[in-house]
Amino acid sequence: MEKWPHSFYGYRRENGRVGVRNHVVILPVDDISNASAEMVGHNIKGTLAIPHSYGRLQFGADLDLFFRTIIGTGRNPNVAAVVVIGIEPGWTQRVVDGIAATGKPVTGFSIEGRGDIATVAEASRKAQEYVQWATELQREQCPLSDLWISVKCGESDTTSGLGSNPTVGSLMDKLDPLGVHLCFGETSELTGAEQVCATRAANDEAKEKFLKTWNDYNDFILENKTNDLSESQPTKGNIAGGLTTIEEKAFGNFQKIGHETNFIDVLEPAEEPTKGPGLYFMDTSSAAAECVTLQAAAGFTVHLFPTGQGNVIGNPIEPVIKLSANPNTAATMGEHIDLDVSGILKRELNLDQAGDELVNITVRTANGRHTCAEALGHREFVMTKLFRSA
Repeated sequence: MEKWPHSFYGYRRENGRVGVRNHVVILPVDDISNASAEMVGHNIKGTLAIPHSYGRLQFGADLDLFFRTIIGTGRNPNVAAVVVIGIEPGWTQRVVDGIAATGKPVTGFSIEGRGDIATVAEASRKAQEYVQWATELQREQCPLSDLWISVKCGESDTTSGLGSNPTVGSLMDKLDPLGVHLCFGETSELTGAEQVCATRAANDEAKEKFLKTWNDYNDFILENKTNDLSESQPTKGNIAGGLTTIEEKAFGNFQKIGHETNFIDVLEPAEEPTKGPGLYFMDTSSAAAECVTLQAAAGFTVHLFPTGQGNVIGNPIEPVIKLSANPNTAATMGEHIDLDVSGILKRELNLDQAGDELVNITVRTANGRHTCAEALGHREFVMTKLFRSA
């Protein structure tokens, strides 16, 4: 008898990717277009406006990352159609063109020379058209190999490395052989375990890319005289939970990739993987909302978030499944925890069983079950900024 289903029901998109949600997104290109986007979202029920605080005058790598994140958000298979609103036509069209490459419906509107009221009226009509079209799309049965799963931990404590993170690792070891795309990140939170992590590269190229990525981060810290990351790595919450050093935190974090799964490539922030199914490392911040935003922009459709002390993170387009092995957190923050694996520490549950339970709830979420974060309205969307604006 199967321990978990080997298929799920999702939305097959025009480019062959499969989404587990069916959002019609109103996407502002810049912060001064948020008001128009939110007005369209208010006018047309069933749409999802995603405001953000990112401004303009970016340049270089920062500008490239901005476009990867915004365009990638619209390209994500959990999004059925997109209305893009920007202040000027040039950048608006660039975002539209990037999303249109997937074949999904997308239309852009610029506010310059028109104003909010006319823009909102026209964009609302298009949004209504998209919502009515999207609501007739039907889920179809798909193999688990069509799932793209990202992971990140938050508010870690001793129970994270002992229970919830290894549970995610168990899932990875079970799903990697089935051809699932997987992604982990948090460059800073591998500090102290970076050499061990490098041994889990599937080839020399991936190993070298990973070590360069980590060393570039470490050099940046040292160049800015930030020799002490107190209250950032580890955080006060981590320390209260028993993690006294970044090295302790790193080796707990490392448990999320299991014992048998090796990563095949290293991604830039928000970069879509192209080397086929397998585990990828993405260079990300350890800030929860930033990391999930980047992974969603890279095309990942379900997120696993183990937490120790308790975290409430969600995302507008990628459902976030939270699990915890801390019995106190499961009791006091139960409305935020999708899977309680505290039975591991009570010796009522082993890691193999916990991994099976996590696969099951992941499939249920892919089939349409709302996560706690979705039910509670958590839609944290935070852009990563590299430089100060010009």
